[in-house]
Amino acid sequence: MELCGTKIAIYGKGGIGKSTTSCNISIALARRGKRVLQIGCDPKHDSTFTLTGFLIPTIIDTLQSRDYHYEDVWPEDVTYKGYGGVDCVEAGGPPAGAGCGGYVVGETVKLLKELNAFYEYDIILFDVLGDVVCGGFAAPLNYADYCIIITDNGFDALFAANRIAASVREKAHTHPLRLAGLVGNRTSERDLIDKYVEACPMPVLEVLPLIGDIRVSRVKGKTLFEMAESQPSLNYVCDFYLSIADQILS
Repeated sequence: MELCGTKIAIYGKGGIGKSTTSCNISIALARRGKRVLQIGCDPKHDSTFTLTGFLIPTIIDTLQSRDYHYEDVWPEDVTYKGYGGVDCVEAGGPPAGAGCGGYVVGETVKLLKELNAFYEYDIILFDVLGDVVCGGFAAPLNYADYCIIITDNGFDALFAANRIAASVREKAHTHPLRLAGLVGNRTSERDLIDKYVEACPMPVLEVLPLIGDIRVSRVKGKTLFEMAESQPSLNYVCDFYLSIADQILS
């Protein structure tokens, strides 16, 4: 990739580990000297939890508290510094059944542009909620240069991956957008992944083995990189994410 404010959207089936993977990729990219912003695009606003250690306020809630007066919002009101120097933003979302998540993503990008923050980073990662098929679900693709799909070796996750890949192809008709590839998360086998990419050719950036500490990190509210500071035996797990970062940057 040619990095100049590159935007990457992370997609995948709900519960597949997008946020955990996104946070660790963000740190890996920061370790490679890049200025990184991660934007959580889920009403649960927990995308950046393992980076910050708490649920940061959302942009939509901050705007609502200011009666949507953009001029009353400052960068420090919505951007929080996470582990490894990664900046964090949570878009938030409307109450269930009361609005469109895509609108919230659009408002988030609009505000960051107003604050001149959208162009200050080498890489911006959009961590997108899973298992939604409406047009708003694809909104981050309107701003992304690349899409990475998180999957495992199961049918449901690969079915979702196929639908996301189709969305990328559709969006690519109207603006520059490419599928960077798949990341297999916590899977002991990869036979179905290999069959899928044989039928629908795309890169497999990495396949992370079934490592319990990946899930434990989410419960602890820490990334694998932070856990590895006190548990050096986990450094080999961090190497998987560094490998993904190197492929993104190559």
